Amino acid sequence: MMKKRSISASKASLVLFLCQMISALDVPLDSKLLEELSQPPTITQQSPKDYIVDPRENIVIQCEAKGKPPPSFSWTRNGTHFDIDKDAQVTMKPNSGTLVINIMNGGKAEAYEGVYQCTARNERGAAISNNIVIRPSRSPLWTKEKLEPNQVREGDSLVLHCRPPVGLPPPIIFWMDNAFQRLPQSERVSQGLNGDLYFSNVQPEDTREDYICYARFNHTQTIQQKQPISVKVFSMDSLNDTIAANLSDTDIYGAKPVTERQPILLTPTGSTSTKVELRGNVLLLECIAAGLPTPVIRWIKEGGELPVNRTFFENFKKTLKIIDVSEADSGNYKCIARNMLGSVHHVISVTVKAAPYWITAPRNLVLSPGEDGTLICRANGNPKPNISWFANGVPIAIAPEDPSRKVDGDTIIFSHVQERSSAVYQCNASNEYGYLLANAFVNVLAEPPRVLTPANKLYQVIADSPALLDCAYFGSPKPEIEWFKGVKGSILRGNEYVFHDNGTLEIPVAQKDSTGTYTCVARNELGKVQNEVRLEVKDPTMIIKQPEYKVIQRYGQVSFECIIKHDSTLLPTVIWLKDNDELPDDERFLVGKDNLTIVNVTDKDDGTYTCIVNTTLDSVSASAVLTVVAAPPTPAIIYARPNPPFDLELTGQLERSVELSWIPGDENNSPIKNFVIEYEDGLHEPGVWHYQTEVPGTQTTVQLKLSPYVNYSFRVIAVNEIGRSQPSEPSEQYLTKSANPDENPSNVQGIGSEPDNLVITWESLKGFQSNGPGLQYKVSWRQKDVDDEWTSVIVANVSKYIVSGTPTFVPYEIKVQALNDLGYAPEPSEVIGHSGEDLPMVAPGNVQVHVINSTLAKVHWDPVPLKTVRGHLQGYKVYYWKVQSLSRRSRRHVEKKILTFRGNKTFGMLPGLEPYSSYKLNVRVVNGKGEGPASPDKVFKTPEGVPSSPSFLKITNPTLDSLTLEWGSPTHPNGVLTSYILKFQPINNTHELGPLVEIRIPANESSLILKNLNYSTRYKFYFNAQTSVGSGSQITEEAVTIMDEAGILRPAVGAGKGYSEILFATSPVMHTVRPTFYKVQPLYPRIRNVTTAAAETYANISWEYEGPDHANFYVEYGVAGSKEDWKKEIVNGSRSFFVLKGLTPGTAYKVRVGAEGLSGFRSSEDVFETGPAMASRQIDIATQGWFIGLMCAVALLILILLIVCFIRRNKGGKYPVKEKEDAHADPEIQPMKEDDGTFGEYRLFSFVSSAPF
Repeated sequence: MMKKRSISASKASLVLFLCQMISALDVPLDSKLLEELSQPPTITQQSPKDYIVDPRENIVIQCEAKGKPPPSFSWTRNGTHFDIDKDAQVTMKPNSGTLVINIMNGGKAEAYEGVYQCTARNERGAAISNNIVIRPSRSPLWTKEKLEPNQVREGDSLVLHCRPPVGLPPPIIFWMDNAFQRLPQSERVSQGLNGDLYFSNVQPEDTREDYICYARFNHTQTIQQKQPISVKVFSMDSLNDTIAANLSDTDIYGAKPVTERQPILLTPTGSTSTKVELRGNVLLLECIAAGLPTPVIRWIKEGGELPVNRTFFENFKKTLKIIDVSEADSGNYKCIARNMLGSVHHVISVTVKAAPYWITAPRNLVLSPGEDGTLICRANGNPKPNISWFANGVPIAIAPEDPSRKVDGDTIIFSHVQERSSAVYQCNASNEYGYLLANAFVNVLAEPPRVLTPANKLYQVIADSPALLDCAYFGSPKPEIEWFKGVKGSILRGNEYVFHDNGTLEIPVAQKDSTGTYTCVARNELGKVQNEVRLEVKDPTMIIKQPEYKVIQRYGQVSFECIIKHDSTLLPTVIWLKDNDELPDDERFLVGKDNLTIVNVTDKDDGTYTCIVNTTLDSVSASAVLTVVAAPPTPAIIYARPNPPFDLELTGQLERSVELSWIPGDENNSPIKNFVIEYEDGLHEPGVWHYQTEVPGTQTTVQLKLSPYVNYSFRVIAVNEIGRSQPSEPSEQYLTKSANPDENPSNVQGIGSEPDNLVITWESLKGFQSNGPGLQYKVSWRQKDVDDEWTSVIVANVSKYIVSGTPTFVPYEIKVQALNDLGYAPEPSEVIGHSGEDLPMVAPGNVQVHVINSTLAKVHWDPVPLKTVRGHLQGYKVYYWKVQSLSRRSRRHVEKKILTFRGNKTFGMLPGLEPYSSYKLNVRVVNGKGEGPASPDKVFKTPEGVPSSPSFLKITNPTLDSLTLEWGSPTHPNGVLTSYILKFQPINNTHELGPLVEIRIPANESSLILKNLNYSTRYKFYFNAQTSVGSGSQITEEAVTIMDEAGILRPAVGAGKGYSEILFATSPVMHTVRPTFYKVQPLYPRIRNVTTAAAETYANISWEYEGPDHANFYVEYGVAGSKEDWKKEIVNGSRSFFVLKGLTPGTAYKVRVGAEGLSGFRSSEDVFETGPAMASRQIDIATQGWFIGLMCAVALLILILLIVCFIRRNKGGKYPVKEKEDAHADPEIQPMKEDDGTFGEYRLFSFVSSAPF
């Protein structure tokens, strides 16, 4: 299939050119011509009619005009001449009528308000500008007003008035809050066109104190803010609660619940209203309704449809917007507000008026003397505008007489004009909504003919197509045009030519014999002029061999032909398209000179292919369809690894390169992707094949780089998708010539193994790196920074050399150079090594210890001189150990601890110390060889700390009202014990904790008897020891008094219902030596000893009260550190404990207790923190005898294992003391990595000491 097309823009060019030439006769557009012709003024640029200026900036009133000669400018202000020379603040731009009023240097914009008009005048007339009204913009401040808070019932409607100040131009209104965030708007809450904020119904969430109306004056870039408006919405629930709190039980009145209401209109009011809008403006109609549920707004036009594509709904359909309105948009528009309870509507009668608009604006006239012409000024509007004429800015009625001029309403008729008739006429069309002013000149010229088309212009066309030869001209009177072919040919006439009014000659069907020179002659009564142009007619471009329809099997190859014939003087370009788009970017598409070839065709290649041939004058195309079909079934293809290459050949043998070629084996249905080349060194490593390089599968030769003194053989391996072939047979051998070594040994080092030697090591060269026979190494060294000569030795078959008799730890310069029988390798680079290290000679001095606390100390020392280190300084080691405990004396194992600090550090932290103990330490410097001598032992002591928990707490001999407590002293007293603290409290049937009782016991006691306890009651005990530093960790235990089986004692008040209201008596208290009695003494009224026992979400508060009976207590509490008010809880009855519930876990609280009726009678504050401290809901397993026995057995077994470990480690073992490190982490002794040059290791030594503890 085939399609031809021929593209020619001749017709379009003709229409465009004729339009331009017609306008050129009226107003010549040729720039050179315009410079030569006289022309009345024309206003080209002016300021807008209503010109609002910024009062802070200079006022620029534009007036630009053109004319020949250039016009002069003058201004009127408010109808009278404005003498700018008398006002120093006003200047006129050079060669322009634009005024600049200097406001920034003292002028006031208000003084220049008024109506300005510009006149541009030359000898041929005067043009005037519009009346330009200058007004400074204004952004007045908001008037101060007292705004009362708006208190609204939930569901009612509300309007917040903005009432912005009157500005020029009017401001843009928006509502925001104190945080400058726009208030959210919705169908329920929205802003009206007047700026007010409307609530269809208020909700509790509308309560806020920062409804702020903002007015933005864009012209002055200022924003004014109204005072914040407060809105408080009373919900029915809260209102009923308030009413109920103020009415007696007999009152039955209350606020009605929120009732749903049918819609009412908030704006506009009433049932009808009117609206007048001007033609071309935007019509905005608004309806906002109140109601509950929120009403939905709908708009209709009575007796018609809303205009399509010009109607928009805004503000949640509350605003109807129609753009570019016309008289046809007049009519009645109805808005309907509806909810489920009913509807309400409002009709807005819209009338569209119109400021004057042009039907036919007057156009400039260019006439020759004696000609006739007309100026037409037709405008429309509503109401119909009045038409008035002016001549050179003067009303035509009082303008100078012109006998050639006659005014007939909206038309001026000119007859037999003369040059003196040239003038500028103004047409003014006005009604009550505005005016239009247009300038149009009448320019009477007497000009000889001129041809504007360039001489000898060349036109080229295709045979059998139209040819258009231009002859653009100008003259006054209008010249007559004639065409001739050739210089002396006859005038052209006949049907084969078309003569256009603008001078263009058209040859509708140009033939080859139309080629030649054509002459255009323009003449009028003032003269004659001619111009020559040339026409060339070309042979058309043709496709003589077109692409043809093709059917091709998948994966096949197809070709489309496109053979062309064209004019020899034209250069064609050929483009191929697929489905009218560019060809795919695919290497399978091959574009040739006369064809398109597609290889390995796939289904997606199906489609229409088009060949397009373009020249500068024409274009032809032809298309053909390609259909891709499935290939017929074929036998299954067997894929396999390729066969090995063969016929390897070496050519072009050079000292350092050779060319290898081969013939590929069968690829076995899988294309070869690449070839791998391997080599064998038969001289140094016979039988070992090494990788050399690889090349793509399309390449069968490769240039190989070679090394000297290698006996090469090569083989090739083919690789496809299936795998690698077997290697080919080896090529012939090729022995390269010997040469000096190209490189030296790598990784040269110098490290001493003894204090008086230097061990130089390196990595030997491989066999093929030797480049020749007799490989040896020249080892050279000399002491650094000493003016010594190099000492050298030549060795073979080794990679190490030991230099003896060196000084201890001094730097050496070292180099190792390779050589063979042909010579040396290039000069090697030098490395720095050191002779062997020896143990450091001196110990660190001035060792000082600063005890920071009972478990941490800081040790300082002076660094040793570097010369005495005799090696690489690796750091310092601090040995420290406990000598004795100051609180008791005993024999024990001594754990000697070691801390290592890398580098030249002179201080360190000693963690994990035991309080109230005596310690010793010493410091040693460390190098690569080992440790130096120790510094003298330094003794220091740690201060007291808090003790550990008592070693045990046993509760025995339970009776109806007593329990016996026995305990053991702390395993680690960490100081001198001053007392024991015992706290206990009952646990009721609901597992809640009762009042807490505290007893202080002398340090020399080990048991006591508690009496006057409740029978059959569980008690929880907290027991801890104290030193002068503070209390240690506590041990807890629980026990139960015996049940009164005989029923002799009555249960306590409130038993089984909560806490007992009777305080736990602590008298008498008995211990094993002799009874000691503690009695509570009556004091003045007070609340003291407020104690807390906190659990995860509640806390038990107990206190002691001394004073009159029947006091009513309350508990106040709050989050510690918070400024919130105290929360208050009333305590029922006169009990002296209370449970605070609903607390937040892991939070610190403050608490205090007070009594009602006693002003200022409160306890001091106490602080507690919630946590997982809840009493067990079942008998604690830790109090069961079988469990205690099992734990003792396990502890004994662990102790035996520890003794065995200590004995084994005493023979020289070491292990990290991880527990000490974790318990006393300190940034000074954190483990350090090897790569930052620091240490991070503990070492612990055990030995038996006879020193007392």
